[in-house]
Amino acid sequence: MNRFLLLYLITLLLTNLTMPLRAQNRSDKLFTVSGIGTSMPVGLASDVFGPKISTTLGLNIGVGKNGLFLYPKLSLHALSYRGKIAEPGFTYTAQTGRATTYLLNLGLGYRKIVGKFAFYGFAGGGGGYILTPMVRVNDAAQQVKISNKTHFMPMLEVGAGTEFNLGGLSLFAEIGFMNGFKKIQDRSFTTMPLTFGIKPNLSRLFK
Repeated sequence: MNRFLLLYLITLLLTNLTMPLRAQNRSDKLFTVSGIGTSMPVGLASDVFGPKISTTLGLNIGVGKNGLFLYPKLSLHALSYRGKIAEPGFTYTAQTGRATTYLLNLGLGYRKIVGKFAFYGFAGGGGGYILTPMVRVNDAAQQVKISNKTHFMPMLEVGAGTEFNLGGLSLFAEIGFMNGFKKIQDRSFTTMPLTFGIKPNLSRLFK
């Protein structure tokens, strides 16, 4: 299923990129991105992680006059965590823990504008850190020590979204597919972020 979803998003992105370049006809070049939503682990990752709240901060930076834009963004995903395998040196696994991501990606996207609406796709990569909980129990002292393990995670992301222009800002909804290149708990970290938010138009500050 993951492969079909990834293929669909890549196809959607390539379709947007091959559309006539006349689609972008606004002079605005700089938007901030502020979003909130959730991140849904898919495949084997859903055995360990579960969706909670997520936030996204970023920029849309126009490139040229043809709808291309750079999309740097920071993804902060909070995920529930149910350990399956004890970490080396640990006997117990956390069952109601929380994992947190700090992922910075840089994407290249293409936007097609139709009236007040815009449709876009993007692809890119980057990485960051994922923190997962670990539990150590001292039976003699009747103490439980909770700590975090830090995983460095290279990441590939593709996605698509839509915007509604309100003049000084746009409302947007976006769905993505993030695939990590390292495993956590012997499972690939794969998730689908779903984000809703606003994109204030900073270009007007320089006019």
